[in-house]
Amino acid sequence: MAALALTGCAAPPRADGPAAVPATPPPPLAEPPAAPCAPPASPEPAPLLRPPRLRPGDVVGLFASASRMQESWIATALANARALGLQPRLAPNVRAVHGHYAGTVQQRVADLHALWADPQVRALWSIRGGAGSAQLLPYLDYDAMRADPKAVLGFSDVTALHLALQRRARLVSFHTLAGSSELTAFSAQALRAVLMEPSPGQPLPTSPEHLRRAAADTAYRARSVRGGSAEGVLVGGNLSVLSALVGTPFGVQSQGALLLLEDVGELPYRIDRMLTQLELAGLLRDAAALVGGIFRDCENPPGQGGMALAQVIDERFRAGGVPAVYGLGFGHVRDQLTLPLGVRARLDADARTLTLLDAAVQ
Repeated sequence: MAALALTGCAAPPRADGPAAVPATPPPPLAEPPAAPCAPPASPEPAPLLRPPRLRPGDVVGLFASASRMQESWIATALANARALGLQPRLAPNVRAVHGHYAGTVQQRVADLHALWADPQVRALWSIRGGAGSAQLLPYLDYDAMRADPKAVLGFSDVTALHLALQRRARLVSFHTLAGSSELTAFSAQALRAVLMEPSPGQPLPTSPEHLRRAAADTAYRARSVRGGSAEGVLVGGNLSVLSALVGTPFGVQSQGALLLLEDVGELPYRIDRMLTQLELAGLLRDAAALVGGIFRDCENPPGQGGMALAQVIDERFRAGGVPAVYGLGFGHVRDQLTLPLGVRARLDADARTLTLLDAAVQ
């Protein structure tokens, strides 16, 4: 997969953003293609392919598709991969800097292509999210990716890559902790249980720490918003990314699916606006069920009026008219479930349980 000559869409860096890893500015780039690749019209999409299971000693490629990196994040990702018994391999441009992005669009696309073309690399793990993954979607070689299925791991801004892999490459991918996240014992076991030692048919666990947090923090408290049960493939992820891609060729397809939703650092009125956008697009009512993770740090500041997060979630989730829960163990939380996107699962909204019905790997 050859790197494409194209330019990224730069945005001004945030004043409070992290210090970047020093890097040599990229060379001048050619103009982008006049028409980025568009999804082929196909009334019968190809079946979703599952990647091979990961085994001890496998090589995992570490990449940065969004915000620029800090050395501490890279070091943590290397250590986490080794702790799982995997051999980490950094993408060539992982330390590149272009504004607040981890390199230009060209560099980030080239990294994904290089890792995918490397026959030793069996999985790709996002070091960290941030912003910018959606810029890469029109330029990825989905045919080459489908020809050699590999597990892609990450969450938050990497939701954009998950959506594209599901729609364009027709691959199962994995909503799980980032490479630079804290690798707790719970998160490590949850990842192994899906990617290395699949045993479908059991409800996904809730961590003891999550239960302790729920006793004091309503944002972590699991509850049934609308009762019932449903089965379907898992889709979705970060609400901000999902709403931003509505109306594009890469937007989430929720028909008959269990739609995963989580976010961080968004005030309730913004959560309401984004959920309303999904509602108006038909994505809530088309889903078989709504599966809410944790919306962390999404309450109004003290003294500020307005709807509370719980009220927003209850009103918008109920408007979908399908079984719905809030508070399952995924999102920007310490103990992370690994959720295979594109794999069938069952939600019991009354019991607040989610069960994988099929193995996610071969």
